[in-house]
Amino acid sequence: MKKVFKILGGVVFIALFGWVVFYLYNQSKKDPIVYETEAPEITNIIKKTVATGSVVPRKEIDIKPQESGIITEIYVEAGEEVTKGDLIAKIQIIPEMIQVNNAEAQLKRAEISFKNAKIEYQRKKDLYDNGVIPESEFLEEQLQYETAEADMMAAENNVQLIKEGVTKNSKGKTNTLIRSTITGMILDVPIKEGNSVIKSNTFNDGTTIAVVADMGKMVFEGKVDETEVGKIRQGMALLLSIGAIEDEKYDAFLESIAPKGVEENGAIQFEIKAAVKLKEGQFIRAGYSATADIVLDRRDSVLAIKEKLITFSNDSAFVEIETGEQTFEKRLITTGLSDGIKIEIEEGISKDDKIKIPKS
Repeated sequence: MKKVFKILGGVVFIALFGWVVFYLYNQSKKDPIVYETEAPEITNIIKKTVATGSVVPRKEIDIKPQESGIITEIYVEAGEEVTKGDLIAKIQIIPEMIQVNNAEAQLKRAEISFKNAKIEYQRKKDLYDNGVIPESEFLEEQLQYETAEADMMAAENNVQLIKEGVTKNSKGKTNTLIRSTITGMILDVPIKEGNSVIKSNTFNDGTTIAVVADMGKMVFEGKVDETEVGKIRQGMALLLSIGAIEDEKYDAFLESIAPKGVEENGAIQFEIKAAVKLKEGQFIRAGYSATADIVLDRRDSVLAIKEKLITFSNDSAFVEIETGEQTFEKRLITTGLSDGIKIEIEEGISKDDKIKIPKS
């Protein structure tokens, strides 16, 4: 039995020894590592930060009524161009009964006062014409008569204004016709015929009848993180990408940076605004989401390489230059501006050098 175990152990040992020899042999036959190289290139390096936001009209106005009532007619639709003074809607005034009652009562009193003043005026006029009373007494009565007449007309106009929104002396001017206050495009008409609307007052902003905007002047409104806001300043150039318009870039110029930040999702964000330079004949809709690349610095037509090719040691930067077939030497370089992917090379290599690509 012992002899069998010895023979079995010997076989296992020989097999294990053979496997080790075979493994080492295969390892020695592996191909040597071959490093690829890459040449520097002449390119533009742009260092930038990114702000997200939207493109909106510089001037956007909510048209609100001057009187409360019911919309009887709407003359425009979203997307139409209007000029200042164009009709947008018409309102039928539904007056409050208390106001109507008070106005009519005031008119009744004014009519009674005028009737009495007219009788007294006529009596004094007859006396004056016959030389019974002096002119001064007649003129005083005439003044009271004219005042009573003016009060009655004012009371009549007040009743008509409350009921109809227009007076007979207004020469066609009325608060029941809603007109555009600027020239632009109708962005939205949030009401329909038959809707009740409220005029602006101390306790209410009033009902918006239409939104009008000048679509020829657009601005980008976005947010910048507090870590980046210190690097930007007014007048900087922005490169705008609009999500809905592919393969198009728009120039913009930073106009303002909010002096106070707002906390959003645990980070402080600062609002910025930039004037967008529109391309001739192209229309941008209000509210398009956009991304702005804010150019912090740039270098045009400079020698550059990818940052992954550089080895950094302390305050120095090195690359490995090919001197022969798969033979490399370490060379000190001086770097300049970086955009996070490519970096400017000021000294150390030339355009014809081949740089070793490190194995990842």
